[in-house]
Amino acid sequence: MVVDDHPMWRDAVERDLEAAGFSVVGVAADGGEAVARFGACRPQVVVLDLQIPAPSGVEVTETVLRQDPSARVLILSASGEQADVLAAVKAGATGYLVKSASREELIDAVRRVARGDTVFTPGLAGLVLGEFRRLSDPAADDGLPQLTERETEVLKMVAKGMSYKQIAERLVLSHRTIQNHVQNTLRKLQMHNRVELTRWAIEQGLDDDDE
Repeated sequence: MVVDDHPMWRDAVERDLEAAGFSVVGVAADGGEAVARFGACRPQVVVLDLQIPAPSGVEVTETVLRQDPSARVLILSASGEQADVLAAVKAGATGYLVKSASREELIDAVRRVARGDTVFTPGLAGLVLGEFRRLSDPAADDGLPQLTERETEVLKMVAKGMSYKQIAERLVLSHRTIQNHVQNTLRKLQMHNRVELTRWAIEQGLDDDDE
């Protein structure tokens, strides 16, 4: 399902996805339509703009995933702001692309998200990884669950754009194990205070990892 309040953009995304072999089972122009139509058509993947008439893309993400936890949400937004990226991930989105992404990048992201991968526009992943790092830092003992060494290792690879399949091959683990590591860490991230998290992320910058 494609959700965007700009008809030309929405139609273009729908055409590109169908040309790539996907079945677009629904479209919506605002949050209310998105929630109503999601229940009727039950898409496997929702390609969703954040800045849509209420309810917002973040609220739509939370709502549809409550209805169907197996669905995947790929955010396709004009915004690359730190607060927007973190809010979308905390709501349960497993992908975030900015609208400057190419058609090929969009199609690849939809395929990967459908498989259960977590996909970010390069650079934005560093923001999320930065918060994962903070959670895994024993010095930041503020009652939050800590990340394991394996979770941190996997998430560094995710932030560099590697697919779950590539990570599984590199670490000699199953695709399911990699997916579980990422989902466990996303759940840990979602437990954190959003305002404090966003302030910290802005102070740290997107990605200072030069590995």
